[in-house]
Amino acid sequence: MTTQSSRHIAYLGMYDIPPIQAANDRFYRQIRQALGYGPTSLVRNEDPWKIWLDPNLLLAQTCSLPYRKALHAHVQLVGTPDYGLKDCPAGYYYSLLVCREKDPRTSIDAFSGMTLAYNDHLSQSGWAAPICHLESKSTKFGNLSRTGSHLASVEAVANHKADLAGIDAVSWRLFERHEPMVKQLRIVTKTKPTPGLPYITSQEGDGRALSEAVRYAIGSLSQEDRVALNLHSLEFIPAANYLQIPTPPKPSEILCTNGF
Repeated sequence: MTTQSSRHIAYLGMYDIPPIQAANDRFYRQIRQALGYGPTSLVRNEDPWKIWLDPNLLLAQTCSLPYRKALHAHVQLVGTPDYGLKDCPAGYYYSLLVCREKDPRTSIDAFSGMTLAYNDHLSQSGWAAPICHLESKSTKFGNLSRTGSHLASVEAVANHKADLAGIDAVSWRLFERHEPMVKQLRIVTKTKPTPGLPYITSQEGDGRALSEAVRYAIGSLSQEDRVALNLHSLEFIPAANYLQIPTPPKPSEILCTNGF
C-alpha cells in the first residue's frame, strides 16, 4: 500500500476557497484514516482535467457537466455530497441567476438583451443550467462574458461588466459568508435542481471503500467544520441521472445563431 499511496492523487478543489481550506484538509484526513491509505495531503493549484483523468486518481470532486461530457467512461462514481440546500433533493443543487442589487429589473424576462457572465462553458452551474433556464423563458442575451470562475462572475456583475450571472448555490452560500462583494448583488431567480458535484475515483479505484470512507468522514466532522463545508451526507446518484441532463451549445455556437 505504501508504494501505491505515494502515487495516488486526492483533490477536493471545487469548493476549496481559502477560508475553508483548513476544514477541507481535516475532512480529507478523516477520509484517509478511514480508508487506511492515500496521499498525505490534497492536491491544489493543478489542472483539474489532468487530475480527473489521471489513472492514479484516488478521490476527486468534479462538476456534473465534465462528468457527463467526457469523464463518465473513464472514472467511477463514489457518491455525491449533499449540501443541505432548501427545496432541493438530497445530493442535488441549482444555480442562482443574480444581478446588481440596484438593478430595477425584477423578472428574468426583463433581462433580454443583457450581458451574461459565465465562468466556463463546461460548467453545469455557470453555463448549462443558466442557458437552459433562459431558453425555457425565451430570454435572449445580447452578449457573453467568460470570467473563469464564479467569484469573477460576481465581480463582473458588481462592476457593471455584465448584467446577469449564474452562480452555483453552494458557492453563493460560501460567498455570502466570506465575500463582501455579494452584498452588491441580489437573486433574480433560480434554475431547476440537477445532480450535484460528484466524488469520483479512477476505474482501478475501490469505489465502495471510498464511499464508506467519505461517509465516515462526513459523520466525524466537528460541528464547526460541518458548517464551514456545508456537508450533510453522501448520496448515491446513478450515472444515468447525470447523463440525461441537457447540454446547451458552446458560447460561440449560440452567438453565431444570435441567441437561441
